Amino acid sequence: MLECGKQQTLVESLVNAVNAIALSRDYRKSQKKDSFDLVRRIKLLLPLFEELRELQGPLPRVAVECFSLLRKTFHSARRLLQLCHDGSKLYLALDSEAISGRFHALAEELDRILDGIPYDLLEISDEVKEQVELMHIQLKRAKGRANTQDVELSMDIMIALSQKDGRNADIAILERLADKLQLQTVSELNMESRAVKKFIKEKGGEMGEITEQIIYLLNKLKGMLQMQIFEENRIGFENLVLSRNPSEKINSPAIPEDYICPISLDLMKDPVIVATGQTYERLCIQKWWDSGHKTCPKTQQVLPHLTLTPNYALRSLISQWCETNGVELPRQLGSSRMTRLSKSSDFSFEEKANIDVLVQNLSCRQVDVQRAAAGELRLLAKRNADNRIFIAEAGAVPPLVKLLCSTDAKTQEHAVTALLNLSIHERNKGLIVQLGAIHPVTELLKHGCMEARENSAATLFSLSVIDENKVKIGASGAISALVDLLRDGTIRGKKDAATALFNLSMCQANKARAVRAGVVPLLLELLVDESIGMVDEALAILSILATHQDGQSALGHQSAIHILVKLICSGSARNKENAAAVLLALCINDSSHLLTGLQFGVYGPLIELSHNGTSRAKRKAKALLELMSEHEQIYKSTC
Repeated sequence: MLECGKQQTLVESLVNAVNAIALSRDYRKSQKKDSFDLVRRIKLLLPLFEELRELQGPLPRVAVECFSLLRKTFHSARRLLQLCHDGSKLYLALDSEAISGRFHALAEELDRILDGIPYDLLEISDEVKEQVELMHIQLKRAKGRANTQDVELSMDIMIALSQKDGRNADIAILERLADKLQLQTVSELNMESRAVKKFIKEKGGEMGEITEQIIYLLNKLKGMLQMQIFEENRIGFENLVLSRNPSEKINSPAIPEDYICPISLDLMKDPVIVATGQTYERLCIQKWWDSGHKTCPKTQQVLPHLTLTPNYALRSLISQWCETNGVELPRQLGSSRMTRLSKSSDFSFEEKANIDVLVQNLSCRQVDVQRAAAGELRLLAKRNADNRIFIAEAGAVPPLVKLLCSTDAKTQEHAVTALLNLSIHERNKGLIVQLGAIHPVTELLKHGCMEARENSAATLFSLSVIDENKVKIGASGAISALVDLLRDGTIRGKKDAATALFNLSMCQANKARAVRAGVVPLLLELLVDESIGMVDEALAILSILATHQDGQSALGHQSAIHILVKLICSGSARNKENAAAVLLALCINDSSHLLTGLQFGVYGPLIELSHNGTSRAKRKAKALLELMSEHEQIYKSTC
């Protein structure tokens, strides 16, 4: 038995731990459900600890051991919840399977501990027993339920990380990624930059694969927001994360907060004051204004004027700090660079002023004038978000939709690409669909030149981000045309087609359409031909189709199982993970596929994967092994 004083301390610590966990908090979007589920279940234990606090006699030794383990588990839960509260959004999204695995492991540990508590030896009320039992039931259900992954988010990240043979839908994918992760504003990206800094420091400055991916995605998102200044100064902490010996930079003195530009998060070299009194690096705030903004990035106030006042006092302090700490002050850029930026800015505004004329020229009877206007609007719409809004409001969408049926191939290509760029802005998607663009875009996908077909596929992907549009696009006959592009397109065309097919296949009716159009054999060919570099995309689409009866039938033959087994045996870590997921979906539906897999030698690789794969791969491998053990006679018959 434990001394009464220590017993009270143990119980009190459990009460305090539950109360701390129960505090209302916001969690990152990608882990919000798991976080709230864990908090809700742990809160159910509070009445138990409150009743135990009132007990006079000592607790049984077994109960004390269980409660001591619970205290440790609560500590682990608090650390995980803290990570999901203020950790890097990009890290949590990239490593979502591992984070999900940690929630799963906590649920298993809580279930195991609750199983060992001797409730009959504790003087607690029936009501409390029922509440604890309710939590126990919920935990058992959570153990048996596979964690659902945001497959759209995973696909978007995979595409965004691709640095070669890009696709035309890249900007639309980045927009959706920024929306899902809530990384759309200056403030959100600055907060993410700080979270990434903290993550890297906790990793000891090691440049692992996931760290490089986080930096790459953050650069892309900041670049999309027109916040990039120069290539060598991308996220404002390149000296921290990109040096050959990161530990040397980790030990360098921390830069005072007032010396850091709120936009680039880098040490300022030419600080200037704007009308709100906030200080920024001159080139950063100039770039912000050049992109069409007329606000203060930090306060979001509209600026009454754009006058910049040099902050000589701060520049002197920064210079003194650099000298004292042995830090080299970044060299100021010459005035010629500023002159070029200013001219670039003026040119941009001139283009904007001419948009009305360009829109009128879209309806001109002269084909060459139409072509030139559509080509110019295509470029302007690609440049920034303000242009996309302005062009749409100027009435460009109706004539662009009409030009999709032009007899001039180049005009068609310009028109569909302009619509693609305009559709990146969320409000424009609905307008483009309302004006009847889906049918002519689908016809262009079928019969246009190769570049027009590629951009048509990318446009359909962008429009299909809205769920109701998935149904309309599927009903238009676009899926069979996308499958044709997947078959005979260029590398970029194949990637654009795959991206659109993945998104459209989220709709149940479109899964059957894709299978009927013959997509499964093409995807299996992509799994075999690694030179094209689309194994991940093919597996991602197959993992969706494998949940549909038609997809299961199309995949239910020996050659498909053989390809999946080969990937589980010798593919990349991601290949193994996704191939195991597809095989599991097939085997759950038809256990005869287990025998086929065993005949092709999947058992050993699954054992290996269950121990050394990614967290998601481990779960899929274990689930397959459990299925095999349930059908043990199948395995025995192969021995």
